[in-house]
Amino acid sequence: MKYIDCYTHTQFSMDSDADINAMIERAVELDLAAYAITDHCECSTWYPEEHYQNTELFDHFNYAEDFRRSVETITALKEKYSGKINLICGTELGQILHDTEVATIAASDDRLDFIIGSVHQIVGEKDFYYIDYEKMSMDEIYDLLERYFKEIYELCRSSIPDVIGHLTYCLRYMKQRHNICPDISRFDDIIAESFRELTAMDKGIEINTSGIRQGFGDTFPDLKYVRLFRDLGGKLVTIGSDAHTVEDIAQNAADGFGIARAAGFDRLCYFKNRKPHFIEI
Repeated sequence: MKYIDCYTHTQFSMDSDADINAMIERAVELDLAAYAITDHCECSTWYPEEHYQNTELFDHFNYAEDFRRSVETITALKEKYSGKINLICGTELGQILHDTEVATIAASDDRLDFIIGSVHQIVGEKDFYYIDYEKMSMDEIYDLLERYFKEIYELCRSSIPDVIGHLTYCLRYMKQRHNICPDISRFDDIIAESFRELTAMDKGIEINTSGIRQGFGDTFPDLKYVRLFRDLGGKLVTIGSDAHTVEDIAQNAADGFGIARAAGFDRLCYFKNRKPHFIEI
């Protein structure tokens, strides 16, 4: 079986030093059916730092330049690797709702094949990566999670992304660093409503396998929520490693495929020209 990897980062992401040519060569070596590069583009800090006032919430600015360099390079490499790999020009648009004008500008680039919509930080808060959860009570943590899932719901009503990335990203650092494991079943209703919105617009979700190799112990989201998406009529599911290094490309793809099958899916998809293409599993 040939795998796909629809979520990876290269040197054009602020948190990766991975050489883009080396990443593609690894995808060729793995004989992937489809390989997407989806470098970071945070809509909330698209412009240079001087454009913003409350800069203490952010760690990187001028994503417009990162986006430009990534898309230009991938587009050129598509020609170089034609016939060797099914290379997909993607982007991970974070915080779409924080600046929908910027999100619309990025999404209008017709060189893009694929857009992942992600929420890394909610309005008024730092990225979940930087929050010190040990200083928070469980009531405060649940309040944070409630605001997160409300923002996810609004994102699922947006026409901009093709899929929603790592739905349960909000749990990653709570568990990995602090062994804090809140019960998110209290948010099942709004998650279900989010899935209904996605299904109505023929949008999808991603099974992000990074949690398996990084110590979280499961995918984002886990089988329960992938199955819920299926039960509510969801049809579009992608798989992504969230690789930031050459070595992590397609890591735990087999686990992701297994979760999709267990949830009742018999095919997965990747995107070209913003349209889904399916592979049997």
